[in-house]
Amino acid sequence: MEFLTRYPRRLPALAIAIPLLALGAAFASEAFGLKPCVLCIYQRWAYVGVLAAGVLGLLVATAHPAFLRLSVALAGLAFLVGAGIAAFHSGVERKWWEGTAACHAPKIDASTSIDEMKTILLNQDFVPCDKIPWSLFGASMANYNMVFSLAMAAVFLLAAWHLGQDRRAG
Repeated sequence: MEFLTRYPRRLPALAIAIPLLALGAAFASEAFGLKPCVLCIYQRWAYVGVLAAGVLGLLVATAHPAFLRLSVALAGLAFLVGAGIAAFHSGVERKWWEGTAACHAPKIDASTSIDEMKTILLNQDFVPCDKIPWSLFGASMANYNMVFSLAMAAVFLLAAWHLGQDRRAG
């Protein structure tokens, strides 16, 4: 952990670089035709949280070094939230539990006419959450994101803890 806490100002930069790379990869996969489901979108919001914590760390930590630890901890918590969402998504993909209401195709009332049904279905940009559109070595993107986000949460939360220890010792 010393390699991170020796140069603590690199932590906010890392909290900016990681989400930019992850979100860039997500948007690139969309450009190649891989549509995200609603749980994929929720996982992206966790990366936005990490990004915001990183920007906060870069902007505020130079003026107020005490806020550096806070921004690093916030990035760690955002990664932890992302890992939780990815774990939930992984369970939905494996059919261990049901997804959210937005994970399922719209329910159509039996009294709906064929034309209304056609309009509803054709205007719906729906991607089911329980289908795995891409996998590598039997693991989905949600699985990889869960492991990565959990590892990054551990790194950032440990770094925040070490930064607190360094302040107390110094």
